[in-house]
Amino acid sequence: MADQDSHKSGIIADTAYRQYEKRLLKEVLSNPPPGHVAVIMDGNRRFARDLGLAPTEGHKEGRNKLEEMLNWGLEVGVKILTVYAFSSENMSRKSDEIEELMRLFEESFYKAANDERVSKHRIRIRVLGMVSILPENVQKAIAYAEEKTKDNDGYFLNLAIAYSGREEIIQAIREIAGKVRAGELEPSQIDEKMFSSYLYTKEFPDPDLILRTSGEVRVSNFLLWQLAYSELYFADVYWPGFRKIDFLRAIRTYQQRTRRYGK
Repeated sequence: MADQDSHKSGIIADTAYRQYEKRLLKEVLSNPPPGHVAVIMDGNRRFARDLGLAPTEGHKEGRNKLEEMLNWGLEVGVKILTVYAFSSENMSRKSDEIEELMRLFEESFYKAANDERVSKHRIRIRVLGMVSILPENVQKAIAYAEEKTKDNDGYFLNLAIAYSGREEIIQAIREIAGKVRAGELEPSQIDEKMFSSYLYTKEFPDPDLILRTSGEVRVSNFLLWQLAYSELYFADVYWPGFRKIDFLRAIRTYQQRTRRYGK
């Protein structure tokens, strides 16, 4: 009897969840979506730890969750999705974890480049970060995905790998300083628009919404210049456990906010 009651409760809960998800989706689709959503995918290792799994299993689940989010974004009309997959600081982690992560990256780039969704929706794949510090096999996989999707212009998927917001700004400063020194640029010509053109994201508008999972309330060196006027949303759930209703709630919260850009 107890098992039957538990089964019935599960069915009721699942039905209620699906109905709530449908209502949320309908509400979100009735308003303009953010054009550019950036995501700090945090909590893979803690998710695995809580389940008694190895950290690498958490990263695998995190990769699967990103594939789900890609579908959610397409469904609500998010044109640009930028995700923080691996920071330059993460390179200091244990060698076995790094090796597994690099294997996952290599596998994922080849898989993504040949994904029928990428072709159907004309998704362009880009990597933001210091690609040169990554293993050669990962660099080749990245080059394959970027080359194969370079002419796509329907949607854009940016993956920040070996990325540091501070380093991105420093690199831009160095390049601009070099042009000033060479007499190719006058200091008076330097403004926000010009500086932005030296960043990894120069082809894209700044994020409208930055979403972070895991309950941590910080930006962790991610898109430090670009987030000046982004709306921030923090979800108290580990990335692999992030659900569609969590995503829709974040989009709805963005839609309910009034953006003033300092005015």
